[in-house]
Amino acid sequence: MRFQDRRIQALFHAVCILVFASPLFAATGLTEIASTPQHGAVTVFYPAMGKNVSLNKLGLPVFASPNATPVKGNGRLIVMSHGSGGSPWDYADLASSLVEAGFVVALPDHRGDNHQNGQDAGPPSWKARPHEISSAIDAVAQDSRFAPTLKLDQVGMYGISAGGLTALTLAGGRWAPAKMVQHCNAHIRDDFNACAGTFFQLNGGMWDWLKIAIVKFILRWRFNDAQWQSHTDPRITAIVAGVPYGVVFDLNSLVQPKIPVALITARQDVWLHPQFHSDPIIRACQTCTVLHDFETGGHGALLSPIRSPLEGLVAQLVGDPIGFDRQETALVNQKISRYFQQRLLP
Repeated sequence: MRFQDRRIQALFHAVCILVFASPLFAATGLTEIASTPQHGAVTVFYPAMGKNVSLNKLGLPVFASPNATPVKGNGRLIVMSHGSGGSPWDYADLASSLVEAGFVVALPDHRGDNHQNGQDAGPPSWKARPHEISSAIDAVAQDSRFAPTLKLDQVGMYGISAGGLTALTLAGGRWAPAKMVQHCNAHIRDDFNACAGTFFQLNGGMWDWLKIAIVKFILRWRFNDAQWQSHTDPRITAIVAGVPYGVVFDLNSLVQPKIPVALITARQDVWLHPQFHSDPIIRACQTCTVLHDFETGGHGALLSPIRSPLEGLVAQLVGDPIGFDRQETALVNQKISRYFQQRLLP
């Protein structure tokens, strides 16, 4: 009888844990590590006690618990590099998926190339971004809320677009601004917005020749620098690069990346056409994994949530092509989470 009592008592405790304890750990905490002379502001998503609420961040719905008490997750950190002109909120759904798996997720604000300030977009920012990722890891390591529960000998890194370039750099790739100038001299009509950003668009009009001439002149004037750029961080041991800006790389440097790399591409990307950017890297890299290929997705397929409504040229470059189902993005977020779990967890 006593044995049965103990079994009933144990079963009761197990039910209590499932019923009462689980909701306490279901929240996605959200906080910011303030900027210092050593690093910019870092937004952090993390496993937490409490309850998520709906937040409005730059017009985007973000479900999280601001400044909630952190709880121990799986002990691993994922650091993210946003695209040009981006913000942490463009990746909130992926960050939440990673938090559900127990990861802490850190998103540094890239100085001079974010939603508030784009004065350094392009090579000036690309040179700084990998160092800013390392500084963001340092910032988390020095934060008393997170450092005690994290092991930073194996960190995951994710980036898309300009952040994808950052990711490939941290994987051991080297690049030079002059490679951008060479590419645009040869392919500017076919890959115009990769060269011009969102300043101009070719429309078949009588002024297209002038737009091309202006962009080529600016590129030669500002970015004709052949010095190779590189930066790695031994703490980063797994990388996912989505729709990366790829034409600037020495492809030989990516034949055998120093750490595991997974790539995500989008066939309908009209900003960074895959035949120039993602595909040459896939062909060159002997050990890279193609984690997903969006057959009907565009450059913004990995953004989630996505700003709505997008307007003007940005809508054409980032908005979803007709027929694209955003459920695919949610499924890819889970693929990314599983990839990092397989690479970073025992």
